[in-house]
Amino acid sequence: MISCRNIFKSYDQLQVLKDVSLDINKGELACIVGPSGAGKSTLLHIIGTLDKPDSGTVTINGQLISSLKDKELSEFRNQHLGFVFQFHHLLPEFTALENICIPAYIAKQPEAAAKKRATELLDYLGLNNRMHHKPNELSGGEQQRVSVARALMNHPLVILADEPTGNLDTERSKELHQLFFDLRKEFNQTFVIVTHNDELAEQADRKLMMKDGLIIKS
Repeated sequence: MISCRNIFKSYDQLQVLKDVSLDINKGELACIVGPSGAGKSTLLHIIGTLDKPDSGTVTINGQLISSLKDKELSEFRNQHLGFVFQFHHLLPEFTALENICIPAYIAKQPEAAAKKRATELLDYLGLNNRMHHKPNELSGGEQQRVSVARALMNHPLVILADEPTGNLDTERSKELHQLFFDLRKEFNQTFVIVTHNDELAEQADRKLMMKDGLIIKS
């Protein structure tokens, strides 16, 4: 599903990734762990096409990412990748339903179909009574579930999550962990998760340990 080969990345004089290669299989839930500054988020952003490596290749579901032009890359990202971030990144002026629909609108899907899909996701995630609430009217756990629903909107091949439980208490973190495993079981989603949460990392199918820009254990 995901293949990275010989990834190097530097910012100015700081080398962040040093010849990183990895493979992640379809339906696998993989966690990337390691100390701050190890290169975890940079690797996740490169896998997610949000950043480009200085050298090396990323292939997702057989598609060589570097062969795509900017517009094609944006379309690929919108159609095949879903993102869950620590700080939700929900638009404050929109309701939960409207936030979830955004990826579908970007893909120019009909409004009725988008709202139907968003409503189904809200129901699946136990948020059907919160669909017309704006982010400031939702708890942190509810906001994160809305962001998960948004990530799932276009039936992506891969969900990429960067410290998704970083702002949640222990109980909400456990609920989100269970949700990830339920989604993997229900939809055969592939997950790549950067986390400092040892409990989630130990439950994952695979734990990739990074240090100083290298994968030292996989």
